[in-house]
Amino acid sequence: MERKLEILAPAGSFESLKAAIMAGADAVYMGGSRFGARAYADNPQGELLLEAIDYAHLYGIKVYLTVNTLLKERELMQELYEYLLPCYEHGVDAVIIQDLGVIRAVREWFPDLPVHASTQMTLCGSGGVRLLKEAGVRRAVLARELSLAEINRIHRDTEMELECFVHGALCYCYSGQCLFSSILGGRSGNRGRCAQPCRLAYEVTVSGKTKSAQKMQNLLSPKDICAIDLLPQIAEAGVCSLKIEGRMKRPEYTAGIVRIYRKYVDRYLREGSKGYQVSETDKKELLLLFNRDGFSQGYFTRHNGRGMMALSERKQTDREKKAYEELIRSLRRDYVEKEKKIAVKGCLYAKAGSPMKLELTTAVDKGKTEETDGLAVFGACPQTSQDHPVGAGQLERQLRKTGNTPFEWSELRINSEGSLFIPVQAINGLRREALETLRNRMIQTCFRVPLQTPFVADACVRPKSYNQFKAVLDRQDIQLHISAETKEQLREILLHADRLKQKRNNPLTAVYVDAEGMEKELKDAVEQIHTKGLRAYVMLPCIFRAQTADRYKKADSFWSSLLADGYVFRNLEEYEYLRCRGWKKDLISDHNIYIWNQNSRIYWQEKGVCMRTNPLELNGRELETVSDKTSIQIIYGRYPMMVTAGCLHKTMELCRRREEIWYLKDRYHKKFPVKNFCLDCYNVIYNSQPLYLLDQTEQLERIGAGAYRIMFTTESREETGQVLEQWAEHRKPEADFTRGHFKRGVE
Repeated sequence: MERKLEILAPAGSFESLKAAIMAGADAVYMGGSRFGARAYADNPQGELLLEAIDYAHLYGIKVYLTVNTLLKERELMQELYEYLLPCYEHGVDAVIIQDLGVIRAVREWFPDLPVHASTQMTLCGSGGVRLLKEAGVRRAVLARELSLAEINRIHRDTEMELECFVHGALCYCYSGQCLFSSILGGRSGNRGRCAQPCRLAYEVTVSGKTKSAQKMQNLLSPKDICAIDLLPQIAEAGVCSLKIEGRMKRPEYTAGIVRIYRKYVDRYLREGSKGYQVSETDKKELLLLFNRDGFSQGYFTRHNGRGMMALSERKQTDREKKAYEELIRSLRRDYVEKEKKIAVKGCLYAKAGSPMKLELTTAVDKGKTEETDGLAVFGACPQTSQDHPVGAGQLERQLRKTGNTPFEWSELRINSEGSLFIPVQAINGLRREALETLRNRMIQTCFRVPLQTPFVADACVRPKSYNQFKAVLDRQDIQLHISAETKEQLREILLHADRLKQKRNNPLTAVYVDAEGMEKELKDAVEQIHTKGLRAYVMLPCIFRAQTADRYKKADSFWSSLLADGYVFRNLEEYEYLRCRGWKKDLISDHNIYIWNQNSRIYWQEKGVCMRTNPLELNGRELETVSDKTSIQIIYGRYPMMVTAGCLHKTMELCRRREEIWYLKDRYHKKFPVKNFCLDCYNVIYNSQPLYLLDQTEQLERIGAGAYRIMFTTESREETGQVLEQWAEHRKPEADFTRGHFKRGVE
């Protein structure tokens, strides 16, 4: 059985694309001018992007276009199609997508264009991958936090193409679950504009006392991953594509990393895993190219811990700087300034009175076999010459001048008859025409036939205005939901329940309780909520990995007997788990099941989700385009800034498997609460200030949501009561608060 293992390289610029190809990449991923998760890379734009696609295809290299940001309604319905169409026609091999609405659109517009699900979709288990396979996705780029065992399980369960990051920077947060940069500076990671606040220094405090050994450390900054030692295990777990991070890095970096991974992938494919070993010299070269306090092997063999973190940044020694500069120079000389050449065989036929004919053949990789493409180009007719005949040697020398073309002769035969006179310009013209024709033919074999029925945005699916909503949604219909993560919060909510139920505008109708923080009390909590005549919903964990699914299956009788009215799901795995278990309950999607456009709203509507929580990064005007009476608008609560597999308790070697609230203090003395969820071993970092829209009644009504939600996270019982009193009176609090993105939104 043939083994295939793709080396997928970053191409943040045209120069990096060429370097990756020269160094031996099988495929590259790159963005254009829009919709990519590296907005600040030197991405090729317009015609240059199409030229980049053509250039890669000339060498048999695949190009995956990143469209891995969340799209607003206007962008999806009015801009995306025109952006993708020329790339589609030039034969781009796949698009990498984060947004379910974009997936739905691309599958409709370009049915034969492969879709890869971005790591921004936080794919942590078989359920999410199965769901996307159903939606027409061909490849899943898995969350970087998964172990080899989890990857293998997904491979066995789904038989989906799997892609994993094996080298480069690691985010501290699960990709797609980070609002840190967005909230602090308006630069959203979900829009490709992350400012990397996780790379800054922080201090940990507990009950006002500093816990960190040093006052300020890079507590959220993981070491770069280097998994070259694990390539056999990664391949045997079912991964088909090895992804190298680094679209923001220089082309010499790309060339250096790809070159070494090419060497060891080839060795593994040739010799297997027996005796596989990476030389210390090559490891040192990888370190020299870039590292943060050394490397780790990422999450493949461990869940988290101090050894994965770059707590301090060691400066290079003078010797290391010199070695780095020498390495960069050599990589630039051998991989960046040179271009890969394609071997061509040729034969020139020339005789007096007949047009010259130049036949070319080149081996083209067709996957499992190599096939030969051939063509013949005709030129001027040679004349008989007795005085100054052109010899075969002179003809060959002239034809061999391939110059800046991507071709070089591996074999060139001259078949000439008699004494001939041939002008030099005629020989040069024949050569140029032949090589240009060959180049165009090789590129155009990847082209797709232009679509017969181009997409036109229909007015009926464009954003609805507030006036359209008013016809179907009255202010009196807007209900209030409240979510609680602790027993103390729930007790206070129930104390206020009777008063809040009787409220003429926005009566309380439902309470959510957190499965992770209140698992032992869930049955009692649901009963108490029902006693108050309210609907009870259970919020499932932020992350749902294999161990979580196994834990739920073991407690199947408990969950089957729980009389909750429905579930709030926070990831694709949970939706699929609930569907497969056949639990006939109401399903509500939380704010991190991103609904930035009508297409994503329709997707979940078709999946039977009864209500959908609006995202946290759209402003009020943008929320009007996606909200309807089945939408829930959060009006109070601390934004979850990060959901992380990394754990501060483990990093500081203070893990006691006891859930508590710590605080991260930044250089401006802002304090961000951090909760550790030990059942599934993850942390949630919250904003230093809560979102507060309780007094924004008029602006909220314009959104057209069917329910508002007050979201309690880190609040004490006393603080919970204060917020509920403020809601009842629609007044501002005395403590600090934020309007979040309700006013400003993100770029």
